[in-house]
Amino acid sequence: MPILPISLGVIVFVIILIWVLSKRRIVAPNVVHIVQQGKRTISYGSGKPAGNVYYKWPSWIPIIGITVRELPVSNFDLDLLEYDAYDKDRLPFKVDIKAFFSITDTNVAAAKVESFAELKDHLRGIVQGAVRSILAKSDLETIMSERSQYGEEFTNSVRENLMQWGVQCTKHIELMDVRDSTGSSVIENIMAKKKSDIEKESRIVVAENNQKASQAEIEAKQIVEIRQAEAFQKVGERKAESEKNVGIAQEKSKQEVQEEAKLTKTKEMAVFEVATVRKAEIEKKAVVVNAEAAKDATIIKAEGEKTSAEHIANATKVKGFADADVIQKTKAAEAEGIKATSLAEAEGEKAMQLASVTAQKELAAAIGENQGYQQYLITIRQVEAQQAIGIEQAKNIGHADIKIISNSGTIGEGIEGATKIFSSKLGQDMASTLEGLAQTELGRAVLDKVLAKKDEASPSKRAQ
Repeated sequence: MPILPISLGVIVFVIILIWVLSKRRIVAPNVVHIVQQGKRTISYGSGKPAGNVYYKWPSWIPIIGITVRELPVSNFDLDLLEYDAYDKDRLPFKVDIKAFFSITDTNVAAAKVESFAELKDHLRGIVQGAVRSILAKSDLETIMSERSQYGEEFTNSVRENLMQWGVQCTKHIELMDVRDSTGSSVIENIMAKKKSDIEKESRIVVAENNQKASQAEIEAKQIVEIRQAEAFQKVGERKAESEKNVGIAQEKSKQEVQEEAKLTKTKEMAVFEVATVRKAEIEKKAVVVNAEAAKDATIIKAEGEKTSAEHIANATKVKGFADADVIQKTKAAEAEGIKATSLAEAEGEKAMQLASVTAQKELAAAIGENQGYQQYLITIRQVEAQQAIGIEQAKNIGHADIKIISNSGTIGEGIEGATKIFSSKLGQDMASTLEGLAQTELGRAVLDKVLAKKDEASPSKRAQ
């Protein structure tokens, strides 16, 4: 078997295999390949039913030849920069538009366009038409103030057209900017007007806020003053209540002091009563002791006399005894009787004196321990002394023919002043006054005139 043909066949096979493998295509995740093979259109890519691998046979090969178009399946954007537009009053202005799209049906899109660039050109025209037609229905001032709502209107206007191209909006078409066209100042004037309106509203709001702040300050000040007045009122009420309580407490204290003074006076009178009763009892006991002492002395004296009589009788009976013995015994008996009588009298006198001294000591001790009672006794003695003096003065003045004119405050003070007329001090004062007058020329002249008139009025002078 010849080796050369076999080798050529292997080489040809390898070459064909390498060429076939070179036609193998793997579609990237962010694009889709639309393959046109005869009358069939198949899309290859991630998630597509045909998968993402195919062989790109040249279109000149019959039956298996294909043509391929690449379209992105990720989002893509489209910008309309400085696009000339008009409002309903035909005022010119420029706008910037931005839109985001994605291809939903690659087969439809591939059937409509030859390339992705051509698709974008068609989409730009759709957006331009929608923008121009919608903005021409509104005035420029409204377009500037309500730009957000126009994005939604643009999107709704192009939605059906985009479906015919196998495309959809991934978000609302945005009206990015609106500005004056070259040589126009309409938007600038509108902005100046808006600026003045904003300044006006700002000043109005500031004035209203200042007014509210002033009103709030006035109300706050009123509230503070009311609360201060209420606080002062409460303090005054508390102070009055405190003074009231203090006054009540002072009055109660005075009442208690008076009650204690009353009790003290009552106790002093009770002590005086006890002292008086005690004194009477002591005097009574002293009288009883004196009486018993006198009785005992009488009994002792009688017994002594009896004994003496008995001794005398015995002496007479025994007269026969020696005279010396009788005399001696008689004298002894008399001495004993005298002694017994003297002792009895001394004991009685001593008992009486001791009883009186003991009673005075007990009374003095009771009075010495009671200062109130001492003051009471002193006061009684003073009143009694003043009473006695007043009585005597009244008696003396009653017998005298004296008229008293008093300029003093009370009758007692007038009488007291009048009583000084009868004292020696008045004479001394008059003598001192006359002596003082005699030391001056005028006084000497007055005294000489008085004495001369006295001499003329005397009886001896008249007789001469």
